[in-house]
Amino acid sequence: MAGPTTPTTYRTGHWIDGAFAEGGGEHIEVVDPATEEVIATVPAGSAADVDRAVAAARAAFAGWSVTPVQERAAAVGRISEGIKARRDEIASAITAEMGSPATFAQKVQAAMPRATSAGVAALAADFPWSEEIGNSLVVREPVGVVGAVTPWNYPLHQIVAKVAPALVAGCTVVLKPSEIAPLTAGILAEIVAEAGVPAGVYNVVHGYGPVVGEAMAAHPGIDMMSFTGSARAGRRVSEVSAGTIKRVALELGGKSANVVLPDADFGAAVKVGVAQCFINGGQTCSAWTRMLVPAQRHDEAVELAVAAAGRYTVGDPTEATTRIGPMASAAQQQRVAGYLEKGVESGATVAFGGPGQVEGLERGYYVRPTVFANVAPDSVIAQEEIFGPVLSVIPYRDEDEAVEIANSTVYGLAGAVFGEPDHALAVARRLRTGQVDVNGGAFNPMAPFGGYKQSGNGRELGRFGLEEFCEVKSIQR
Repeated sequence: MAGPTTPTTYRTGHWIDGAFAEGGGEHIEVVDPATEEVIATVPAGSAADVDRAVAAARAAFAGWSVTPVQERAAAVGRISEGIKARRDEIASAITAEMGSPATFAQKVQAAMPRATSAGVAALAADFPWSEEIGNSLVVREPVGVVGAVTPWNYPLHQIVAKVAPALVAGCTVVLKPSEIAPLTAGILAEIVAEAGVPAGVYNVVHGYGPVVGEAMAAHPGIDMMSFTGSARAGRRVSEVSAGTIKRVALELGGKSANVVLPDADFGAAVKVGVAQCFINGGQTCSAWTRMLVPAQRHDEAVELAVAAAGRYTVGDPTEATTRIGPMASAAQQQRVAGYLEKGVESGATVAFGGPGQVEGLERGYYVRPTVFANVAPDSVIAQEEIFGPVLSVIPYRDEDEAVEIANSTVYGLAGAVFGEPDHALAVARRLRTGQVDVNGGAFNPMAPFGGYKQSGNGRELGRFGLEEFCEVKSIQR
């Protein structure tokens, strides 16, 4: 596969009221994590830039909110087609800005946004925009101006998962994309405009969270904050948003458990488990980073996991054979490296990988994919989100202990159970988490996505994601 087109020609300014805007004089460098070279810059936005974007969004809300829903849905459908048409460019940008391997960028990073936007557009026709309850007409109306803050790991998917349902609902949007991976937000701006969405409905302000994100959360002109990112940053969004009592939806971290039952197909359970841990270089909030196995079969599971991990080629993300690229930034590389050291210090066994530089990759933000064995359930690497290709294999004595360990973290975003189907389903019901895959069930972009506990509140995707952007009004007659 040919390498990506260096995105130096991309428009990376703010997008406010239907046009690119440069903002102030300060800029943020966008770094290719595979080469450590600067590939683009974006403006370092300010509170004044947020004010301009919010003013544009509020002005546009008056017309967009009363545009017939079928027209709004049709526009989102055109956005989906626009994403499809620019798939190669989108995938190339994502590989360049955050290191997602080219094949994965094509098949997932650029494909999921198209599927989710098309799905929510199709929902509009049968969505219960109004219903009769006794003598009341209950109507669902747009919540207003939405402030969206998105992360770097799935740059366009996370944006579209918020923007598409918000637009179908009749909301307008002010987006702050991650400063690490901001390029696709500009591509989407052009797609939105080409889809015929009026100026001011979709706005982008680049910048840092403590400046732009806080200005959005505090802004009285923003009616709802939809945030995806770390639990620490999510808490701050909630705190600042409380000043104006705005709605807050949070999709935060995870420490998901893959519970392998004694009656599971061990070969399949471990192979799929490693894949779902190492997906996107482990930089996935729903990654299955804990593999829980019967104590008497622990060594067998580790042997299978090591064999599977050995097939994950680490290297240049523009090469078709690469399965794990660099971490998205120097800071993320250092974070993962620190956890690898903590894993060794905790007494866990390094069965594969471990601390140290990836051989032959002296440049770029790479880490060694790692499998830890005999991991204590209360250890740091089993409790905290690492956000890298690091698997902890944890033995359990019986089913009750497996469920207890699976539920023992502060998170509850995703998980998995492998076993006899009815048995696995029964265990899945006991897990305190927002999604559970049974025997490798496929990702469903129309099913609700979100978490329990400190993995956040609210849901994205499908009908539940559309409901997040609606207010409910009762009209008695």
